[in-house]
Amino acid sequence: MTVNETLGAWSELFMLLAAMTYLVSFVAFAWDMAAHSKTLRGTAEAEDRELVGAATARAGAQDAAEPADARAGHGAGHRGRGYRTGARSALAGHVADEQMRYTGERRPAARVAVAVMVLAFLVHAAAVVSRAFAAGRVPWGNMYEFCTTGALVVAGVYLLALLARDLRFVGTLVSGLVVIMLCAATIGFPTPVGPLQPALQSWWLVIHVSIAVAASGVFTITFAMAVLQLLQARRERAILAGQAPGMDFLRMVPSAQALENLSFRLNAVGFAFWTFTLAAGAIWAEQAWGRYWGWDTKEVWTFVIWVVYAAYMHARATRGWTGTRSAWLSIAGYLCIIFNFTVVNTLFAGLHSYAGV
Repeated sequence: MTVNETLGAWSELFMLLAAMTYLVSFVAFAWDMAAHSKTLRGTAEAEDRELVGAATARAGAQDAAEPADARAGHGAGHRGRGYRTGARSALAGHVADEQMRYTGERRPAARVAVAVMVLAFLVHAAAVVSRAFAAGRVPWGNMYEFCTTGALVVAGVYLLALLARDLRFVGTLVSGLVVIMLCAATIGFPTPVGPLQPALQSWWLVIHVSIAVAASGVFTITFAMAVLQLLQARRERAILAGQAPGMDFLRMVPSAQALENLSFRLNAVGFAFWTFTLAAGAIWAEQAWGRYWGWDTKEVWTFVIWVVYAAYMHARATRGWTGTRSAWLSIAGYLCIIFNFTVVNTLFAGLHSYAGV
């Protein structure tokens, strides 16, 4: 066995270990959410009972001072206001505030989850670097390498963001998405180590594809935050309507507005990266094929993704598209990325058929 074959085998082993370690992190994040949300639910229910009891007592005192016919007409209203007051108090029950800082205690399960994810990231990085040395090039020349490197970027962006903001509430989704990406790469797009196709043997591969990987990583995190935003918005509407909100784990998630604001800022970064990806791809196409744009399927869908996120940025910034509408636009953009990466790469023939599968 040659040195390159040995490094390729080590890369596959490291990738498997990384996936298993990310899975442990996912379980720890999920355990933290489940355990702590149960504690929060009990605390919030006790607070709501106190508020409702106080409101009911005030209503009873007012009823005693009113005539009998007035009591008959107003009693239900007093009780309704009391219950609505108790329900609205749950809106202030988030453990993470508007700046994504946790106001509760530091939980052991969350600390373990972050530590395990750091370990998984290091093993994952070793797998990607081993693949690069085994191939003697940058490790994003086919779908397997793009997906594994993209998953590394997702984990890296998340861990870096943790240094500035306490984003443990989104750790379950991020670690879960990374596990899915690694499983998809290993099971769906297995590709042995090999040289690049002639059309990819250009220094533009390093620039164009690396920025595309970074943009996809950022969009993956904003996708997870958009999903949480929709769930949180639904819960907040139920609370304001005086209904049982359910989904107690969302008490550990900031408000829908806070999620939307941070998601918009991250999407702005991802959109700038994707704009550069589109422009760099056009320049590379001119050098490789003598034209900047040829309506190849991959080119079209790269532009479609740019249009969707451009519409999101414009609608959110200038047209007042906030709330669930902006979240759905962000999700639509990410679904276009998934379609471009999977369906377009595998089912559509074209000049960009570099899937390697």
